[in-house]
Formats: sequence, structure tokens, C-alpha cells
Amino acid sequence: MLSKRIIVCLDVRDGKTTKGIQFKDNVDIGDPVEMARLYYETGVDEIVFYDITASYEKREIMIDVVRRVAETIFIPFSVGGGIRNVEDMRAVLLAGAEKISVNSAAVRDPSLISKGAEAFGSQCIVLGMDVKHVGPRPGIPSGYEIVINGGRTDMGMDALEWAREAERLGAGEICLNAIDADGTRDGYELRLTALISENVGIPVIASGGAGKPEHLYDVLTKGKADAALIASMVHYGTYTLGQIKAYLANRGLKIRQTW
Repeated sequence: MLSKRIIVCLDVRDGKTTKGIQFKDNVDIGDPVEMARLYYETGVDEIVFYDITASYEKREIMIDVVRRVAETIFIPFSVGGGIRNVEDMRAVLLAGAEKISVNSAAVRDPSLISKGAEAFGSQCIVLGMDVKHVGPRPGIPSGYEIVINGGRTDMGMDALEWAREAERLGAGEICLNAIDADGTRDGYELRLTALISENVGIPVIASGGAGKPEHLYDVLTKGKADAALIASMVHYGTYTLGQIKAYLANRGLKIRQTW
């Protein structure tokens, strides 16, 4: 049985870590390099870095910040935001990332997934999915719709169908962000997470809504997720990574112990 992973997300805007609620009202909360170092030193399993306005602003990702983070930590490091082609992927990997997360650009051009997988291997390609609940309707039988551009653009695409297609194209992992739960700290969207996890054969990272260790336990068990992504609960000092991991281990989950 593989260990469940705890992943900290650094949403970055204008070179600063930022946090919002349901992709709105973002406030800057710190330096991503220093925060990455802190989480690495206190036992996080992976770091995810998102340049959250790169796609919307149609600009390149902040490679200098990616490089500085990569020089600071020695754990798996995934980077997303503004990645439009294989050359962008190569630049991110050369800057020190182990994985590339594609989201908006992959929705517009699904071949980006297969091209990336062919060039660098499926293990490097993470599909980022921003999803909101809209209820079952024509074209969206699961009731969950894909949105892009940081939650700004509804795509009329069914989330479950897109997850399956991305796996077929060569994605090695899915980071599933439930917009309705994002930043609320009220718990993950368990139904959505289980729906995707049970219908693909690649690892699923649950994202959006973590507020206390019980939420992670629920999404890693009831939601069938392989990993849980967190942000607010550690960014604001509510919990330490050691406290979270100890709680999960005491509940019987296999966790990489670092406390």
C-alpha cells in the first residue's frame, strides 16, 4: 500500500504567495521561496507552485521564482500556470521542477498532454482540473463542469469525461480542485473526489477546502484520493505539518513520518 501524500500549494501572484476564497479576493501572505523552505524543513511530501494569473494574463510563468524554490527544497516539486507548449514545459523542468501541471492550455489543446508525456514521460504530466458543481445537464452528465483561466471561463465540459480523456492522452496524475470548496476550510468536495478517483487509474490529488486534519482523513478515505493538497490551514499557522501527519497516522493511514 502506497503512503498517502500531503502536498502544500503555493499560489503565486506577482512573485508573492497569495490566498483567496473560491478564486476571489486574494491577499498576499508571504514569500514563496521562504514558505517552500519552511514546509520542506517541517516534513511536507511535495510542493505545488501555481502562477495563478499567468494563463489569464497570457504571459510566461515566473521561471526565476521557480528556480529559486527548486534550489531550496529537495522533494517533488510541481509547477503550473501559463504553460502553453512543450518548450514551456522544458523550461520549467530545467529550472528544477519534477512535474508540470497543465490546466487551461490543455483544455484548449488536449494534444499538449500527449506531447508532454511523449517528450518527458507521463510521470511528469499533471492535469490540473478546476471544477464547479452545476448539476446534471446536457453535455455535463456528472453535474461537474470544467472552468479555466483561474475560474473565470466556463467551458461546458464534463469533469469526469475530461479526466478520462486526459488519462488516455497520457497524464500521469490529476490535481482536482473543487472551486466551490476552495479556501472555505469547510472540507473537501468528497463526492466529486470519489467520482474522479474511482473512474481513473492514475493518482488523484484532492484540492480545495481543507481546514482541519479530519478533512484530510475524510478525503483520503471516503474520497479515495491518493494525496491531499492543503494551503490555508498551514499558511495561517492553524496547524503544523507534524500535527496533521500525526493525526492521520493515529487514524491508521500510511503516512511518511517526518515529525
